[in-house]
Amino acid sequence: MQIPRLHPDTIEEVKNRVDIVDVVSEYVVLRKRGKDFVGACPFHDEKTPSFTVSPHKQIYFCFGCQAGGNAIKFLMELGKRSFAEVVLDLARRYQVPVQTLAPEQRQELQRQLSLREQLYEVLAATANFYQHALKQSQGQKALQYLRSDRRLNAATIHQFGLGYAPVGWETLHRYLVEDKHYPVQLVEKAGLIKPRKEGGGYYDVFRDRLMIPIRDVQGRVIAFGGRTLTDEQPKYLNSPETELFNKGKTLFALDQAKAGISQYDQAVVVEGYFDAIALHAAGITNVVASLGTALSIEQVRLALRYTDSKQLVLNFDADKAGNIAAERAIGEIADLAYKGEVQLKILNIPDGKDADEYLHSHTPEDYGKLLANAPLWLDWQIQQIIKDCDLKQATNFQKVTQQFVKLLKNIVNSDTRNYYVSFCAEILSLGDTRLIPLRVENLLTQITPTSTNSQPLSAKKNGNRGKLSLVPNTQTHTDRSLLEQAEALLLRIYLHCPEQRNTILTALEERDLEFSLSHHRFLWREILGLIDTQVDLISSLQDKDLELSEEIGLISHLFHLSEKTQKDIQRTPQVVQAAIACIEKVLREKRYRHFLELWEATDPETEPERWQAYYQAFYTEKIKLQELDRQRQFSLTDLL
Repeated sequence: MQIPRLHPDTIEEVKNRVDIVDVVSEYVVLRKRGKDFVGACPFHDEKTPSFTVSPHKQIYFCFGCQAGGNAIKFLMELGKRSFAEVVLDLARRYQVPVQTLAPEQRQELQRQLSLREQLYEVLAATANFYQHALKQSQGQKALQYLRSDRRLNAATIHQFGLGYAPVGWETLHRYLVEDKHYPVQLVEKAGLIKPRKEGGGYYDVFRDRLMIPIRDVQGRVIAFGGRTLTDEQPKYLNSPETELFNKGKTLFALDQAKAGISQYDQAVVVEGYFDAIALHAAGITNVVASLGTALSIEQVRLALRYTDSKQLVLNFDADKAGNIAAERAIGEIADLAYKGEVQLKILNIPDGKDADEYLHSHTPEDYGKLLANAPLWLDWQIQQIIKDCDLKQATNFQKVTQQFVKLLKNIVNSDTRNYYVSFCAEILSLGDTRLIPLRVENLLTQITPTSTNSQPLSAKKNGNRGKLSLVPNTQTHTDRSLLEQAEALLLRIYLHCPEQRNTILTALEERDLEFSLSHHRFLWREILGLIDTQVDLISSLQDKDLELSEEIGLISHLFHLSEKTQKDIQRTPQVVQAAIACIEKVLREKRYRHFLELWEATDPETEPERWQAYYQAFYTEKIKLQELDRQRQFSLTDLL
């Protein structure tokens, strides 16, 4: 249907009712910062969040890509949709009556818009039917199960609208279609009945099951979950997806939990309906359930919408299936967690119990302590890696190390990564503290191989950006050639760019550096001999009797600039920095190896202070080498 023009009053009412934080948080994980919210921009890739949402002004703006506007524009840009489509969707969502400028089209439009309202109505009537059936004689088995097995009182049963779907293939069908006169097609669209494959007619989706209404965040019934009271499979059955219900974008009990999540600044996600219900009954009200599916990004965003700290606790069962569920959930939201946009924790209740079982023998305070002590997801994953694993076995040790490296590589924050490198190294040391530094070194080598002392000097392309990383080690002809190029560049810049001379001289003196190759050291000494004179440097060097030196053949090319070498030195500040870092790296690597050898040769039991001093010395050199690596990244055309 072609969407008619909307009346300005409708558009204005939508703008007045819409909450931009509510809209944006379905697509972006937002963190409270002062009066506003910030998150990663959905319109361009960025590492540092620069996307800001102002609830006071009801606008968004990205300082990175300059995208900005109100909630309507956000949805238009994100979904590439028309203005009218977005306004109509928001009108449905915020219960705004729709007026159009074309009277002849209003009836059809209202029919389309009212479908959702009709579905809400038929689902509400169904919920009342199930609740009534629970109190009848036919529902006694279900009611007894709730009271005895689940230990729920009447207030909780009423709070969650629990009910019973009677035995019989057409009981609900007759009630809704024949007694209440709802169109059969509407009842089918609500996911309550299905057409028979043979013979015509319809049958009820839920039969002889304990019924649990699934509500949206506004508390309206949008679907049902049914638990069997017999051996029938599946044990739990959810409504099919409908116009109102998408299980991957719905959290059970969020309507009941949103206030608690905001109060405790934490969202707890459990696996089952009754885990959530039992925790709410115990006064722990910041709990939702994931409807038996792998936790999705959309569900995470729903839960975190009501928190400032963005803290999420996954309380899945501690059995194998629960651990698999937790791993799947982590996989879905790992990127957010690695970046620190979600404070993710994992709670496994002792003895493999779920939350409902745990509360049968423990107090709500006991569960609260478990929540408070729940490990961060990285700690939990590390424990899963080493669980039931004998690290004294070489194959197990290697396997665990590889898994640690895979985990550590993804941690974005350097402080967090360094902490977990040390933590994993301690595990791998098997109680021998003397081995911890070596384990740290080994993990760092595998996590960032280009920043270790063991890497040779080579041209390594950084992605597709044409970047060159200089990692000097004068072991091979190729290594020596590339180091020679870096030193030659520095000398050529000194000779032909007088404005850079003081920078180069100061850098070499402050860092106590010298040229590694003998012919470059020779030329540098000649340069230093003329530094206090007021002569033309190149001319004076050429006038000297350099022909008598055997070094002249290796350095004469530096006195002249071809078209290519002229281009080489055009971006002198970057090239100077890279060349200086390259020379310093040679010295630092020598120091690193020296202190490492001294440390390895020292007994920590007889000379603990010296052992610690040597360790600190080589570790300091290691950190400096990593810093130098970052300084030595420059465009390939700057060097070649």
